[in-house]
Parts: sequence; structure tokens; C-alpha cells
Amino acid sequence: MMNRIGLVAKREFVTTVGRKGFLIGVFIMPLFMMGLIWLIPKILGSRTPQVTAQVAVLDQSSGVLSLLRTELDPERIAARRAEARRSQVERVAPGAGAAANRRGPPIPRYEVSERGVGEIDEAKAWVGSTGETKERRALVVIHDDALQQSDGKAGFGSYDLFLSQGFDESTEDTLHESLRLSLVGARLRASGLDPEAIQSAMRVARPAAVVIGDSGEQVSRRGFNRMLPFAMGILMFIGVMMGGQTLMTSTIEEKSSRVVEVLLAAVSPLELMWGKLIGQLGVGLLVLAIYIGVCMLALFQFALIGLLDPVLIVWLFAFFLVTYLVFGAMMLAIGAAVSQMADAQSLLGPVMLLLMTPYILSPIIGQAPNSAFSVAVSFIPPVNTFAMMARLASVSPPPLWQAFLSLLVGLAAAAGAVWFAAKIFRIGLLMHGKPPNFATLVRWARQA
Repeated sequence: MMNRIGLVAKREFVTTVGRKGFLIGVFIMPLFMMGLIWLIPKILGSRTPQVTAQVAVLDQSSGVLSLLRTELDPERIAARRAEARRSQVERVAPGAGAAANRRGPPIPRYEVSERGVGEIDEAKAWVGSTGETKERRALVVIHDDALQQSDGKAGFGSYDLFLSQGFDESTEDTLHESLRLSLVGARLRASGLDPEAIQSAMRVARPAAVVIGDSGEQVSRRGFNRMLPFAMGILMFIGVMMGGQTLMTSTIEEKSSRVVEVLLAAVSPLELMWGKLIGQLGVGLLVLAIYIGVCMLALFQFALIGLLDPVLIVWLFAFFLVTYLVFGAMMLAIGAAVSQMADAQSLLGPVMLLLMTPYILSPIIGQAPNSAFSVAVSFIPPVNTFAMMARLASVSPPPLWQAFLSLLVGLAAAAGAVWFAAKIFRIGLLMHGKPPNFATLVRWARQA
């Protein structure tokens, strides 16, 4: 019996994996993702031409121009960008600050010149007269009340900015940021304060929080863990869909073309069912392994691999196995009950709803892993596998006994689903005609 099941499983796996459509569908997305993973650092690290911008400044406050020249220095701009990248990376993945040191876009070079109060019209004409040269030109007019509040006004004045058509957004944003820092520094100096001392006093390094739990101390990974539940849900969903849907379509094709009658001459219905179920399980595991490999490569490429707990991969495969058996058995029963793909849609709808609901809820459960709702759905099949996987990948994973209990509940649900599918498979495989409804399937299961 086991030999015949193995032969059916091998045939199912080889037939599915050997199809051109499967190879294209499975490998095109990982290859595309791997290409992006390889290409993005190359693009960020490539030597693109440095941008040069000519900036004319009309400083009516008589106290901002010198600071603006300092803030537009390429070294100051590079230091600000590095600090911003480091802050973003540390917020998402504490301890991965090395990823912030990658080379970013080129630093613009600003050529600053001063204009007089009576030259504003001439300066505007200069900004708009780039012609075919497409030079980046800008005129900054700093208001006379930018440093001292005018009578009757609650706040300080600002500045006006005039740009040529060739001025790109990145260069403009850098200019705005430099103007903001210059105005703030000039206002502080006008008030008798030291801008550098104030900035130093306000600068507080954000350390990586250390979470103390039953397993000891570990660095908090809150930003990274916010993404993990959703990623785990996607991986389980893709694996189940690739294996389960192929299981249903192949059964319908074999039934409609009468191939199943030839197969039943050599194996029993139960052997055929188990062989198909195990064969497509291998397909789902292959797809899951491919996507996990791509994700691991991405984490390694961006220096985040150390933030992933390898035990999560073990749990992912365990809960995927349970999820596949539940939904694979359902789709196998649908494939055996109908003779055409069009007839399967009415029965497939509720199954897809059961599969989509926990997948959509995964990031929500990951945000509140210990809420009453999250704990409850962790033990309600068939959504318990997605819920528990999201909780395990969250910032506050559940106790191990809950994970094992959820796995046992899932295995019991899988046994029930396979038992129900076996009853339907035995009766419906050789039946043709009007497609059955759910009540008819229940009646078949009672009769078998």
C-alpha cells in the first residue's frame, strides 16, 4: 500500500513541477525579487553624476547667509543624511546600523552667491533664463523679519524660493532643510544662545531596548517584528495556494478526462487520495523553501539576518504542514465532487474565505499577540495556525505550551478534514452530472 501511495505521490509531484506554467509561475517572482535584491545595492552604490545648483540669496535679515553657506557644505549634508538613515534603520531593526552606512545618492554641490535688495527682478530673470542649458538655479529671498518678530505678529518671518524648471525634488528638499537649520541657528544666535550647544543638549542617542523574558535578555526588535507576522502569513498563504489549488485542478482534470478511471484500476481511492495529497505537499514545501530562501537572501543583503530567530522557520514549516493538510483536503474533496472547474467555484468560495480571513488578520494579531481575541483564535481551527504563527513572530511570543497545544489542535482538525475528504473522494470520484452542494457532501460523508 505504501509503495503505491509513494508512486502516486511521485507522479503527482513530477507532473506538477515539470509543467512550464508551474516553473514560470513559481520561479519568475523569486527570480524577480532576487534581481531586485542584487540590483538595489548596486544602484545605491553606483557613481552617479554630482548635481550642481546655483543659488542666489537675497538676505533681507542680514544674518542667515553665512550660516546657509555652512549648512550647504557637502560634508554637513552627508552627515545629516547618514544620521537620518541610521535613525530609520535603527527604528525598524535595532542593532543593524551597518545597513545605514551604504552609499546613498550623490551630495548636491551648491554655488551660493549674494544679491542685493534691488536686484530681485534681475535675479528672477536669471533663474528663468536657463534656456537649453537646463542649469539648476534658485533664488532665496529671506524676509526681513526672519530673525526678529515684527510688531503685531505672533511668529517669525520665513523665506521665498524661486526655482528653474530643471531643479529636481531631491536637490530642492536638501535646500529647504539647509534653510530651516540656518534660520533656526540664526534666531538662536540673535537671542544670545549657542546653536551648537543647544543641538548637542537636544541630541539623545536612542539605544536598543533589551527585553528580559523567560529565555533571558535579548535586544528588542519591535520594528522588525511588526513586519514578521504579515510576512509569515504571506509565506503560508502562498505555499497552501500553490499546493492546494493545483491539487484541486489536477483532480478535476483527471476526472473530466476519465484518467482517474485508469488510475483506480491500479490503486484504491484511498491510496490515490493520499498519494495526491502527499505529492502536492511536496510541491507546497518546495514553493515555501524557495520563498524562504529569497527572504533570507534579502535579510543577508541588507545586514538584517541576525534579527531572525531560526526557530521561527521550524515553526513555519510545522504550521504550514497542518494548514496544508486542512485546506488541501478541502480542495481535494471539491475536486473529486465536481467534473468542471466552473462547478467548483460555489464550493471553493467558503474555503477561500476560511483561508483569506486568518491571512488578513495576521498583522493585526501580531500587533496584539496576547489579547483575548488573539489567544482565542490560536485554538480555533482552521484559523489557529495563522494566528499562532503571527503570535510567534510578534514582539511578545506566547509560551511554548500554547504553541504546542495549537499545533495539536491543528493536527486534530487536519485529521478530521482528511477523514471528511476521504469519504467525499470515495463517492464523488466516479460520479458525473449535477454538481453537489454542501449538504450533499455531508450526506455522502455519512453514507460512506
